[in-house]
Amino acid sequence: MLTTNDKRDKQLLLNTFAETIDNPNALTEKLEQSHRVMNGLKELIELCGDDPERDGLEETPYRVLKAFLEYTEGYREDPKEHLKKTFDVTHRELVLVKDIEFYSTCEHHFAPFFGVAHVGYIPNKKITGLSKIARMVEGYAKRFQVQERLTTQIAEAMEEILEPKGTMVVIEAKHMCMCGRGIKKEKSSTVTSSVRGAFADRHDSRAEFLSLIK
Repeated sequence: MLTTNDKRDKQLLLNTFAETIDNPNALTEKLEQSHRVMNGLKELIELCGDDPERDGLEETPYRVLKAFLEYTEGYREDPKEHLKKTFDVTHRELVLVKDIEFYSTCEHHFAPFFGVAHVGYIPNKKITGLSKIARMVEGYAKRFQVQERLTTQIAEAMEEILEPKGTMVVIEAKHMCMCGRGIKKEKSSTVTSSVRGAFADRHDSRAEFLSLIK
């Protein structure tokens, strides 16, 4: 007979992994995996010097599991798909969506990093919805990431789907693995860029992009 916690865990996995809805074997495998993760988190709490059974920590392993499944929602979609909604609009100048907020997880320490992405392109024959660019950014951010890869993935998706004359992506972010631990440089931030096509070939196009994100 299922306990209250078993029912809770089962519902979380059904809500998260669509493939488990009609596949009892897949659901059982995910349940067993999630229980191993939560048991490991209890061990971690104990290793750090606290009591995993005390009030305040008793439900923490479940809450952490649930949070990480939310932090990594991007694995359960193909972010490029958002860009496939296009429109035949004649526009041959820069289109820039700036200050797209994102939150991601550093794959080295599982610490958060967050900031803004600026995504610009010069259309060739088609444009995409502005919100689709933001959704694409979020899809790649909600994975275990490094900022350099995130920047490149966004640019590559724009190039592959929209086939623009040029693409430029700049990301500015703060990394808690650097600000809150280790060297602890709390005021530091990291800037990465990816430059393709016309933006790589033409200084004036790059300069226009950079002036608009200041």
